[in-house]
Amino acid sequence: MYIRLAKIEDAKRLAEIRLQIDGETENMDRERGEDFLDEVAFQEIIKIDTTSVNNLFLVAEITGELVGFSRCEGTNLNRSKHKVMLGVAVVKDHWGKGVGPELLRKSIHWADRNSIRKITLTVLETNRKAIEMYTKFGFEIEGRLKADKKLADGNYYDTYVMSRNKKQ
Repeated sequence: MYIRLAKIEDAKRLAEIRLQIDGETENMDRERGEDFLDEVAFQEIIKIDTTSVNNLFLVAEITGELVGFSRCEGTNLNRSKHKVMLGVAVVKDHWGKGVGPELLRKSIHWADRNSIRKITLTVLETNRKAIEMYTKFGFEIEGRLKADKKLADGNYYDTYVMSRNKKQ
């Protein structure tokens, strides 16, 4: 497995795997095809992230194939530049192979080296494996958004807001 910065040339494949991942699980915010980002949209995100000191876009490769990505998005607002919002996504065929934890490890390492004090994320209450992984990396549940997502079974589920605060 190889974790690296996203490149403009990755944009087409990123559009494809984001669409694929959205259709493989209900753990994401979107259903397949919703809020679709095409190749050009990913090119723009990569350009922004490459030049922003508060953003990080990583991809995971296995034998030359992109199988997942993570993104930290920050802000330039003075009161909030100490924190980023994190998202991690991995193609279902590669779950359980350490891709998610490695993307998370690299993201945390980047944040710690770049004066990012707080990393936040949201995770569906039913996504126990992700919650367990985040907890192992020092994330804690800070809040709960009740009845936040309606899944295919017709029921509403809570979303946890989790964060990792860098020790001073």
